[in-house]
Amino acid sequence: MPVINLINHSNLLSIQPNRIISLVPSQTELLYALGLEKEVIGVTKFCIHPNEWFKTKTRIGGTKNINVTKIQALQPTLIIANKEENVQEQVEAIAKFCPVIVTNISSLKDALSMIESLGSITQTHSKAQILIQSIQQNFQQIQPVQKTVAYLIWKEPYMTVGGDTFISNILQECGLKNIFSNQHRYPITTIEELQMLQPNYVFLSSEPYPFKEKHVQYLQEQLPNSTILMVNGEMFSWYGSRLEKFTNYFMQFLSPLLN
Repeated sequence: MPVINLINHSNLLSIQPNRIISLVPSQTELLYALGLEKEVIGVTKFCIHPNEWFKTKTRIGGTKNINVTKIQALQPTLIIANKEENVQEQVEAIAKFCPVIVTNISSLKDALSMIESLGSITQTHSKAQILIQSIQQNFQQIQPVQKTVAYLIWKEPYMTVGGDTFISNILQECGLKNIFSNQHRYPITTIEELQMLQPNYVFLSSEPYPFKEKHVQYLQEQLPNSTILMVNGEMFSWYGSRLEKFTNYFMQFLSPLLN
């Protein structure tokens, strides 16, 4: 699937991006960065950034449970969704009455391509280019860590990230080797498997499972040969304008702990 796909509407030039609904938190934040305050009319209940939009924009349900009737009543001219975060049947339902852009992001390169495309479609090309250049320059400053890591996103069962995910690619951009890079999507793992693989580090993401310090302590006892660290899940998984902040987060917080 391409990085960006227009569902049921073949002509991008016919889109009037003056009433936009975003079904993806990280892309909502991107639309804010592109200055689309007036154009964005609806977001999901998980679009918590920026806070002022979360408070003032119409909420149309969750990413996996959108309110199609409510969306149609808002009379949008463009809806922005994501292949992984939204449900295909729901996307197809709203595509019957409005152009829907579906993004598919599995790497930093994909994310930059998506930013460029949305900048063009929403007539904010110049701002998008400035953002892209800033992200590229920031990532060039990262000094590769060259350590192995397991990135956990869920508990009971423990779930991690495979090599075809955006998170895994970001780890790679930092010089970190994902020990599950030979697997796909979000495989289940166990403490026993982690003990056998002995990664240098185990990252516990703050989302979607809300790992806490007590989980760090428990896993550190079970995995004495690995260092267990809490990490900001938004920084590793949000593929919009949040990428501009990632390198500072990594170099200021994580990198000193990994050397």
